[in-house]
Amino acid sequence: MAARITLIRVPLFARSFSAFQAKTAQYQEKSETMSSNLIPPPDVLKEPIKIPPRQLFGPGPSNMPDAVAHTQSMSLLGHLHPEFLKVMHDVRDGLKYLFQTTNDFTMCASGTGHSGMECAFLNLLERGESLLCVTTGLWGRRAESLGQRLGLQTFVVEAPQGEVVSVEEISKAIEQHKPTAMFVCIGESSTGIVQPIQGLSEACKKHNTLLIADTVASIGAEPFKMDEWGVDCVYSATQKVLNAPPGLAPISFSKRAMDKIRNRKTKVASFYFDALELGNYWGCDGQITRYHHTAPISSVYAIRSALSIIANESLEHSWERHKTNVKLLHSLLEENGFECFVQKPENRLACLTVVKVPQGVDGKKVTASLLGKGLEIANGLGESAAKLWRIGTFGGNSDEQKIRNVVKMLKDEVQNPTNKL
Repeated sequence: MAARITLIRVPLFARSFSAFQAKTAQYQEKSETMSSNLIPPPDVLKEPIKIPPRQLFGPGPSNMPDAVAHTQSMSLLGHLHPEFLKVMHDVRDGLKYLFQTTNDFTMCASGTGHSGMECAFLNLLERGESLLCVTTGLWGRRAESLGQRLGLQTFVVEAPQGEVVSVEEISKAIEQHKPTAMFVCIGESSTGIVQPIQGLSEACKKHNTLLIADTVASIGAEPFKMDEWGVDCVYSATQKVLNAPPGLAPISFSKRAMDKIRNRKTKVASFYFDALELGNYWGCDGQITRYHHTAPISSVYAIRSALSIIANESLEHSWERHKTNVKLLHSLLEENGFECFVQKPENRLACLTVVKVPQGVDGKKVTASLLGKGLEIANGLGESAAKLWRIGTFGGNSDEQKIRNVVKMLKDEVQNPTNKL
């Protein structure tokens, strides 16, 4: 009688990892018998990486939903394979929906949200031109600094602490300085301010000023309509409301912006961020695709999945959900004795709330203790690091039960005697 053979299915990953461990052991055994003048590898890299689970309620990055996380283990394609270019084109069309635009030159720069600022400034401005920065926190000052590094004449219109700059004040500044471009950060992650820009396009067009909008911390949570509002360039990031890993900066240029780029007196100083070269790679110009750079392939998969989630929910519902849940957060904070940094509710960002650290409490001890328990909220930036907390409710974290849990954990830490000054 023939012997029965039982087949045991071993998951592919487990088999691959076991084979990897066996091969590693062989290499280690071999290396012990070899003499070498090489600097030895660090022992820590001989151990597997360990990442603790964590609820990310800081200013970003945010938690990835399963559908987005799944894309990070998908097979890599070549950066010019037809199938990958199709994914890029899907992303491009999804970004047009996200930004509410029909602009051909809608794409991603490879880099974090800050690379979007660099891409915008490098393309739209030349040395000796001028930039007006509308400042409600860190990012307005960062724009001013970048402008100065690029040899621009910079002007600033700044809001009082915790407030916005009125459209009237901005219009007066445009009238006074007649800048080549104006920078506005709609969602200021250092202060939790949402800065209105509706109504500015008329003054910008009157003085031939390009309107640049930073939506890194606001897109998907705050209403934004690029074409309707007359925005010439908008950029964002993937790791906040979109709940994807950091690594791409969605960006879009209007026809007016592209005319400026095509008629520059000098070449864009960066080949990597040149909108004409980058736009060709993303299929924005209708020409045969040329090699530009190797896109972060897995990150492109991830934003494709993230945009699918937004599309299925709809922008309107996402805006309303963030608005409803941040109001709940504000009311729970106030009920428990906390005070929001931004006094007027209409000026508060729908996905990031800045809270004053109560008197007698060590704010940094509180955040450190929460982190040890698997919850991140962030301290303030710079001089306000010990005075403020920043609570992000981005994308899937804009959820009633999650928000209630965050406030409960924060209250418990504040009441803990070990966290007192």
